[in-house]
Amino acid sequence: MSRRFGKRGLLAAGVLVLWIGGLGFLAQRELFRPHMDQLVEAGMRVTPGATFFAVLQKGQQIGFASTTVDTADGGINVSDYLVADLPVGGKLHRASARTSVRLSRALRVNSFTVDIDAGLTPMKASGRVLGDTLLLLTLRGVAGQAPDTQRVRLNGPILLPTLVPLAIALGERPRVGRSYTLPVFDPSSMSPKDVSISVQAESVFVLQDSSVFDNGSARWRGALPDTVRAWKLTTSGGSPGSFAGWVDEQGRVVLAQQLLGLTLERRPYEVAFENWRLDVARRGASVAADQDIYETTAISANAAIRQNLSELVVRLSGVELDGFDVKGYRQRMHGDTLTIKREAPEALKARYELPNGAKATVMSVFLDPEPLVEVENPEIVTLAKRLRGNEKDPRIVAERINTWLYDSLHKAITVGVPSALATLRARKGDCNEHTQLYVALARSAGIPARVAAGLAFVDRKFYYHAWPEIWLERWVAIDPTFGQFPADASHLRFTIGGLGKQAELLRLMGTLHIDVVSSR
Repeated sequence: MSRRFGKRGLLAAGVLVLWIGGLGFLAQRELFRPHMDQLVEAGMRVTPGATFFAVLQKGQQIGFASTTVDTADGGINVSDYLVADLPVGGKLHRASARTSVRLSRALRVNSFTVDIDAGLTPMKASGRVLGDTLLLLTLRGVAGQAPDTQRVRLNGPILLPTLVPLAIALGERPRVGRSYTLPVFDPSSMSPKDVSISVQAESVFVLQDSSVFDNGSARWRGALPDTVRAWKLTTSGGSPGSFAGWVDEQGRVVLAQQLLGLTLERRPYEVAFENWRLDVARRGASVAADQDIYETTAISANAAIRQNLSELVVRLSGVELDGFDVKGYRQRMHGDTLTIKREAPEALKARYELPNGAKATVMSVFLDPEPLVEVENPEIVTLAKRLRGNEKDPRIVAERINTWLYDSLHKAITVGVPSALATLRARKGDCNEHTQLYVALARSAGIPARVAAGLAFVDRKFYYHAWPEIWLERWVAIDPTFGQFPADASHLRFTIGGLGKQAELLRLMGTLHIDVVSSR
């Protein structure tokens, strides 16, 4: 049978787009540190101004974005805003992200704030750089939980990549074929990584400088066209929120196909905002049923895994899978055919003992806390110790945690950014909440754990799904949402990592075709 994934969109990933939107093109969740002499020179050429964008998805405008640069008080202030309407529960759901970044004239980040409002669970984040060695990152406002502060070690001055195009354009003139390798901060691993930015093409765009109102169509249209020379910049390395777009000689974005499925197109203010506002008023609050994001999760569709597949073979087509985590212990890819096999009982054993055995292994990094995975919070620690008891076998403790979560959490649809602690207190959530809390409890108990996400084959349909993987003798998939230990072969993994990685699933929307070859 043939399946098309993503016609209705992803609930969780839709909110993640706004999160990455607030930290992405409009302040991506990455940092870089170019040569200081070039950075100072570029910073002195920054001029104040504002640019406006239409936010498009599949050719339809779903939102508005803006970037404002101010050079007052001897520094640089960058304020970014993104708002979009997401289809949720048969209605349009308004969500927004705001960022404010304070930089020195040398483009060094001094501080920043981020506000995301997805309607039910607003989140606020702030960061402050101490010297060139430490970033204090604070998350607050997630379901009423106390602020969560992370201390991130730095190897030098940092720069939010919203200024990457600016620094490149205001340095020496961009040349096609040139590339830049920059150390990028990856929040999923809380460490820098090298990312390559290349200048792939040069072209001329015709942009409208202003707007006039057309009484006949009752819409704004562009006026006073101007030609702008721009360069196409592309990042590589599979980083969350990777940039691919056209930048003019002042470092301002002209057109960007980033944000994992969204397009940002520069337009005059009235054309970008007022026309979208008018369209929203005409369209009303309802959306077609086939665009209901809730239906892309098994919980929201009231579907449960009844089968217990030991093997699933599917053929994937319609999308480039480079950068996705489709290969692993349980997943084998041959050409376009993916075979998933459930772990055998002999795989469910470990060579280390609890509570501290894994700390001496290379997997100890998967015991650390992360933003929204509060491993060291007293409430998480207390529950993890109670579930572990005196048991030293990681498999037994991992299964206890899995059973406790399946029995204790109410399966409920959520809209927002999942937090382990908030989930523990609320005792409810979708697959994302189950997974976040499981990873936090497992790590606190001494079991390396990570987040996996992809699709679940349920009732002959494919749904967005997230689940944990734990390290025993190898990575083993489990599923506290459906109470499976290990998870059966209906789980098709596409990403490994935190929220930013999960949002990459948006690249599959409307393009991925799945043919089920066999299942047993």
